[in-house]
Amino acid sequence: MPQMAPLNWLSLMILFLSIFILIMMLNYFSFQYKSKKSLITSSSHKINWKW
Repeated sequence: MPQMAPLNWLSLMILFLSIFILIMMLNYFSFQYKSKKSLITSSSHKINWKW
């Protein structure tokens, strides 16, 4: 039935967008940042200015 084709496209778009958003959220929340204290202490010891 050609009249139902737009509903099929709409449901496929919603399905793919929801899967895409779910994958992006999992990728974002699975990444762990280092704490700022360890970054400051490690970077301050590496800087050695030779003026």
